[in-house]
Amino acid sequence: MVNIVRRSPAVGDVARFDPFANIDDWFKGFGMRPFFSELETSSLIKIDLTENDKAYTIHAEMPGINKEDIKVQVDGNRVSISAETKKEKEGERIICRECYQGSSYRSFALDSDVDETKAEAKYENGMLELTLPKLNGRAAKQITIK
Repeated sequence: MVNIVRRSPAVGDVARFDPFANIDDWFKGFGMRPFFSELETSSLIKIDLTENDKAYTIHAEMPGINKEDIKVQVDGNRVSISAETKKEKEGERIICRECYQGSSYRSFALDSDVDETKAEAKYENGMLELTLPKLNGRAAKQITIK
């Protein structure tokens, strides 16, 4: 039987030349990005999700967004968070834009349904905090493995 072992080359080892390894570097300084970089699908809304027997707590990082531009929807066990960032001001000409502008969306399912009537949300210092009580306080059932 053959054992496969992962190995990182040492400094003295000769590495194989791969001309496409750093293709992004080819486009630096040209004011454009490669086409496939636009296809990245990572969400701009990063979350931390915790739970106890009675509720879920979600902390979502959403810096630079006005709370009026954030929408949270809860439907059973499905939670959707969306936001729109606009930085246009009348009479100003944009010279350089590195900050994100546009819409962000995040949706996920929880193990238990949420009691929408008791759900709470607050937004402070770029952090959205959702407290979503579980419907009837049901906790997920733990199954013992035999």
